[in-house]
Amino acid sequence: TAKVNDQVAFLAEVKQAGIFTLTGYSKEEMGPLIGSYCPNTVFPFAREVISDVVIKGGFPQLVLAPVNFDAVYKHQIDQARQQMEAAQATH
Repeated sequence: TAKVNDQVAFLAEVKQAGIFTLTGYSKEEMGPLIGSYCPNTVFPFAREVISDVVIKGGFPQLVLAPVNFDAVYKHQIDQARQQMEAAQATH
């Protein structure tokens, strides 16, 4: 969503999916692959689509910032661990 002052100038959305075949990995390896590697693989395409759609709509170029999916995945794991520890502490 791009705004000028408090008014929405435009809203661009993209839905994206990827099909991955992951074989020969342990359970421990699957988490980082699905939580980080796969999003890192498809996100650049979403960035490109958003940029193209915005330009074709007659608006100035919009380039989404890169996302560090390794950090996002680690943060989610840390939060899940903290929630589990908090739940165990209350029992």
